[in-house]
Amino acid sequence: MTAEVNALFSSQLTVVNVGLEVFAAACAAQKIPTVHIEWKPAAVRKGRLVMGVIDIANREAFERLDRGNPELTDIVYARDALPDMDRYTIGHAGPPIRWEEMCGPMKGAVLGAIRYEGLCETDEEATALVEDGKIRFRHNHSMDCVGPMTGIISWSMPLFEVTNLAFGNKAYCTFNEGPGRVMRFGANSPEVIAHLKWIEEKLAPVLKLVLEYCGPVNLKTIMTNALAMGDELHQRTVAASSLFVREIALALSVAPVDPLELVRIFGFISSNDLFFLNLAMAACKSVADSITDIPNCSIVSAMSRNGTKFGIKVSGLGDRWFEADCHLPKGLYFPGYTENDANPDMGDSAICETCGIGGFAMGGAPAVVRFTGVGSVSDAVAFSNDMSDICEGVSSRLLMPPMDFQGIPMGIDIRKVVETGLLPVINTGIAHRKAGIGQIGAGIARAPMDCFTQALLAFVDEMDM
Repeated sequence: MTAEVNALFSSQLTVVNVGLEVFAAACAAQKIPTVHIEWKPAAVRKGRLVMGVIDIANREAFERLDRGNPELTDIVYARDALPDMDRYTIGHAGPPIRWEEMCGPMKGAVLGAIRYEGLCETDEEATALVEDGKIRFRHNHSMDCVGPMTGIISWSMPLFEVTNLAFGNKAYCTFNEGPGRVMRFGANSPEVIAHLKWIEEKLAPVLKLVLEYCGPVNLKTIMTNALAMGDELHQRTVAASSLFVREIALALSVAPVDPLELVRIFGFISSNDLFFLNLAMAACKSVADSITDIPNCSIVSAMSRNGTKFGIKVSGLGDRWFEADCHLPKGLYFPGYTENDANPDMGDSAICETCGIGGFAMGGAPAVVRFTGVGSVSDAVAFSNDMSDICEGVSSRLLMPPMDFQGIPMGIDIRKVVETGLLPVINTGIAHRKAGIGQIGAGIARAPMDCFTQALLAFVDEMDM
């Protein structure tokens, strides 16, 4: 036996190695002929295969987000555009919520919308209609809609219709009411309702006519240019609103409208620095909806809040909401107000950050930092860099000049959020917790981690990992 062993080790060896790559490499380094057979335990092979499938799906989602091309195509009314809509149906921001769970500003906006539709004359009568079960609530995302803050949409309200030219789907958003005590912040006085009626009866028909004259307005072009001019397109839309006025100015100036009414319309749009916000929201909704229901995809397709709960949807998990308590925003308050007066974060406008603008684009909007209380420009740049760490990629067209023309981060991956602990940052207005008072400040909010951990656990179950 000894002679045979000696003969074996004194002859030229040929090694057959199974699985352990480092051993094959060591043999090769010693010039020993080696046949390497790739092999991994079943669990490891399955895990790598699953991760590869997810990566492919996520890349598809990112490319759809990047290709999105939203265009304002029409002005419509909720009663005509939204399925199963009647005077007793009210849309609201955020995931689904019952009347008993609604925060103060949302309840105030609901009561105002009921009176706006002429169903009653007082808040007491409106409350009775709700408590008697006469009013049906639907969350806006279920109707292809979004709305800022309370996000109220009722039967008579005009909507921007935005079409994503890349995929043909449509999304809708209400008109921005301007600053002050407005329904989106829960105010519902007679003046608030009269202003909404003016938007419905005067402004909307004229803008519809203007679109017939000038044709559709490409919103991605405006958004691209506005980012280059210092907007982040959520809290600051000064440049975008001005660019939109320029797009429609000629057609609006020749519209067959009473001159005094035309002056009022020009004055309202041109003096409302947030007029474009609602257009940006509908644009982002149309883009984000293109990634719903991509199998095996861990990219967030919606973020929204109703003032009580914050919810997210994930592409590969379909229409399910994953919810957690809303956080209080951190920011600057108007004189006389403090954090004690504030309502938790609210609104569908987080669809902006879902698509990479707003808080994700603060590095490209130096002027926004003081309004949101972020601190310095370097802080804003840090926010954008952090958000890149939780996203699939950066936009090829929506660029931030102050950051050396880096693209905005797009495609929030729930895996990266949980792994890094970095939570999406959202630029937001701050509403008073009581109905009727309105906006009391502006700042930033963070999405709650529990939404992402819930979603990741469900995603793991779905993938059978």
